[in-house]
Amino acid sequence: MAEKDQAEPKAVFRIPGIAYLAIGLLVVCVIPLAFGGIPGLQALMLVPIALIVFVARTRTTAHAGGLTVRTVFGERELPWDALKGLAISKSARVSAVLSDDSKVGLPTVRTRHLPVIAVVSGGRMKDPSGLTDTPNEE
Repeated sequence: MAEKDQAEPKAVFRIPGIAYLAIGLLVVCVIPLAFGGIPGLQALMLVPIALIVFVARTRTTAHAGGLTVRTVFGERELPWDALKGLAISKSARVSAVLSDDSKVGLPTVRTRHLPVIAVVSGGRMKDPSGLTDTPNEE
């Protein structure tokens, strides 16, 4: 089995792990309500469970082949060749623009991540900030 000389660049954008601490605090607050004697309020415990699943699953991965968008209920591969570019909304959310002009939201990707995506894409996506541009030698 031959090993690769150089590892392919890969970047994973996910919700920070500190979110689990906030979910833990929510559990502490919900337990007295859920088990306080009122029937049916035990269903409140489903909220923290749903949040744990959301934090664990939601991510965007940039790799040499393209982007992988993973949400709670699915996963979608976006090859670099199928992308026209990236669109930025007013709230600094980033979407991938496909060749048919449809947009796919990139969860957890913000404008500060665009230089990393430009590097991982190998030049297929341009960095609008110019941080990854090489200066011209004169």
